[in-house]
Amino acid sequence: MNSERHSLGNVGVYFNIPNAAALEAVPVEQAVFQVTKIAKLLDEGQVQDVRIPALNAYFLMIYMRDAYHCDIKKDGVRTPVKPYLQGSICLVDLVDGAAVELHSDLHALAFVLPKGLFLEVAQISSFTRLSKLICKRSHADEVLSNLGIAFVPLFEASRSILPALLKPLALAICAHLLHDYSDKFMHNGVGVSSLSIRQEKAAKEYMIENLGRELSVAEVASVAGLSPNHFTQEFRKATGTTPYQWLMKMRVDRAKDLLPSPTLSLKDIADECGFTDQSHFTKVFARETGSTPAVWRTANCQ
Repeated sequence: MNSERHSLGNVGVYFNIPNAAALEAVPVEQAVFQVTKIAKLLDEGQVQDVRIPALNAYFLMIYMRDAYHCDIKKDGVRTPVKPYLQGSICLVDLVDGAAVELHSDLHALAFVLPKGLFLEVAQISSFTRLSKLICKRSHADEVLSNLGIAFVPLFEASRSILPALLKPLALAICAHLLHDYSDKFMHNGVGVSSLSIRQEKAAKEYMIENLGRELSVAEVASVAGLSPNHFTQEFRKATGTTPYQWLMKMRVDRAKDLLPSPTLSLKDIADECGFTDQSHFTKVFARETGSTPAVWRTANCQ
């Protein structure tokens, strides 16, 4: 796909809602911030494909009600349908576009956030730095959930006062993403690495896409076109962590996304996230967070 496109136009078109309400603002200098109110209703048993073209931007969804959908991979394969609970978010890089299959009504806010906008925000903020963002799916985020609620009345606001209300919220969204979703392991190791950004990105995305199954270093190294030993050495230089350690962190992050779901047992989550078994899940989770999954669930999911 061609990511040289500069705008998606009316995002509602891709959801078959051509008249969806949308707001735009230029919060800093030139880059345009866009948010669209999505209210897509499906008949019982109906599914619908949504395909977003490639763009040099991130696509953020804040779910205003529970929804169910699956991803459609480049080869057309559908991933298992997952719940996206009210207040959760989905953040994807549109470098290759994005595609999902809806299995329920969708009530959400869809944000198109050009990468140039993050550069502009990082330059004016002393609390954020420019970095690639880590994409998330079905991720609970109370800050973004509350910001989404604050956006809803703006669709009815007077055009004369809208810019004054929209720009601060747009900046808040971008600053929060830069602060909490930056890939802190992207080329911040202790030495210079021969691993290119493209190789690092390919390896990380492959691990994320295959979190739910056993992965060998050799398999991931092949994605980067390197031998296992060379890949491990250069990955550690580039990121400050080994491929295995990075993979475990991503599995723990995914487990945190799933723990709020009361229908999933700890064994279910261990299997979904690719841990060997529940004991392995508990050990790794405790090492990363300082508490067991059961304790974390009780403390954070009430």
